[in-house]
Amino acid sequence: MFRLIRPLLRPVTYTRWLHVCVPLTFVAVWLFIDMKHFYVPVFLVVPLGLIPAVRLEEALQAQLLLTPDERERPEASISVAPSLTWADRWRTVLWLEARLVSGVLGVLAPVQLLFLSLRLFDAGPWWYALLALLPILAIPVCVVASGTLITAVARVLLGPSRGQRLTALEERTEQLLERNRIARELHDSIGHALTVAVVQAGAARAANDPAFTDRALAAIEETGREALEDLERVLLILREVATPLGQRPSLSEADRLLESARSSGAEVDAEVSGPVELVPGPISREGYRMLQEALTNVLRHSGPVPVRVRIAVVAGQLSLEVTNPLTGSAGRSNGGSGLRGIRERAALLGGTAETGPHGGDWRVYARLPLDGLG
Repeated sequence: MFRLIRPLLRPVTYTRWLHVCVPLTFVAVWLFIDMKHFYVPVFLVVPLGLIPAVRLEEALQAQLLLTPDERERPEASISVAPSLTWADRWRTVLWLEARLVSGVLGVLAPVQLLFLSLRLFDAGPWWYALLALLPILAIPVCVVASGTLITAVARVLLGPSRGQRLTALEERTEQLLERNRIARELHDSIGHALTVAVVQAGAARAANDPAFTDRALAAIEETGREALEDLERVLLILREVATPLGQRPSLSEADRLLESARSSGAEVDAEVSGPVELVPGPISREGYRMLQEALTNVLRHSGPVPVRVRIAVVAGQLSLEVTNPLTGSAGRSNGGSGLRGIRERAALLGGTAETGPHGGDWRVYARLPLDGLG
């Protein structure tokens, strides 16, 4: 029973009814001017609907009265925008015609039901009075139904066009890609710094050597300073500041990653071949992050073990390979977000990345075409 009367308790039911009644003011004014040609308003709204700003006005009114819960939401079913194409203009014309029809029918129906109820009440036999209640009970049904119908029509005729939906989808995709990129940046830089700090602190405690402890603290300080700079740069991006703090590191600065791994106790055998400094900026920067995550993965899951790093620029591509002895914990990390980020970075640059066991070692191997951004 409550489900039947619940629509009558919702404020939107009556704002929709108000929206249905508004066109009658236009019709009433015309009938006051010329009642004989009552059909003329149907033709008058045609040139009106072709005006681009009319669509904006109608959409604002419809969103306010028909779907108030969707106001200022990007996924709103009614698009608040002027007509941009002729298709939008003709949809606006159809909407205005639909408003006129719904206004006439939506108001005349309850009025006719009310007159029918009065006639039954005055018809004669007493039991006609009971029948007179039926049209009265039908009036709320008409109010709810007319509001629901005009809302459905508004979503079709005033909803976003195909081009607007495509534009919104592209904007949403760009936002998600940017959020994903920032998440990878934070994971790679902060994750690397924390991993180095944890490994250094543990090694210093176990060594019980003041000189080694001093070196470990210096390495933790340097890594922490770099992480703070990366964090500040990412936060500036989130705040939409145009000029970030410093430039993102590139492969030409890979030595600091290698030294950081060595200071954490890992035996790093590095070999760099080819003109790394000539690698395009975006590829070089992403390659740096991929190397950073690969070394972080080694320290996090295998500890200070021998690591082999190979960076080569040859035949129009950048190849990056990081291998270390395979351990149980490393073998379980194939689905981690860091390694997944390496594969995502490679894919965005038109390259490929492989992470997993290889010949008794754990290997991260990426190939990036130098023209992958073209």
